[in-house]
Amino acid sequence: MSELTLVIGNKNYSSWSLRPWLAMKQAELDFQEIRIPLYAENSREEILKYSPSGKVPVLLHNNLVIWESLAICEYIAEQFEPGLWPEDGKIRAIARSVSHEMHGGFFALRQNMPMNCRARHPGQGMTPEVEKDIQRISEIWRDCRTEYGQDGDFLFGNFSIADAMFAPVVLRFVTYGVKLGAIEQEYADTIYNLHNLQAWVEAGVQETEIIADAEIY
Repeated sequence: MSELTLVIGNKNYSSWSLRPWLAMKQAELDFQEIRIPLYAENSREEILKYSPSGKVPVLLHNNLVIWESLAICEYIAEQFEPGLWPEDGKIRAIARSVSHEMHGGFFALRQNMPMNCRARHPGQGMTPEVEKDIQRISEIWRDCRTEYGQDGDFLFGNFSIADAMFAPVVLRFVTYGVKLGAIEQEYADTIYNLHNLQAWVEAGVQETEIIADAEIY
């Protein structure tokens, strides 16, 4: 058994589960995966077997329990793959800034365009508040690609935790048919076409559980 175990929710819906899962896959780490469907009758009971918060994702490493997406990504970078952050300290600070901005914001986008890999709802959910979120995300992607991404295809050249943090947004933009500028669309296509992300999407499409709060259209 792998010494690393990641406990996740439904792949079709769980954006927070996707973030560390993708970072770990891109880092080519060997880990066991435990999937617990969310909002089922016994979901919280099952999750509490692993997570003190009662939420996913959760990383188990030997006797250590880490129960928050960005904390998991930071731990993976510290312990296994420092290349998940840019090497330059100043650029790394920018990468952390945009990662935390994603982590702690964009609530209108989350509420009105829930992640749903199986669905296609072009044009739905575009409130004025969501439009502002999309404009800010587009600005981040465009600025990072222009200023720091010259040496690769990702926000900071090589794949980083920042890309993992924005991967669920890419899936949302696909589901809701969000129109982007040329630089942002090229970046979104790069993320969407990652082999590991496509594997996640395919698994999500095959799931049969329905979460009503994510099926609002």
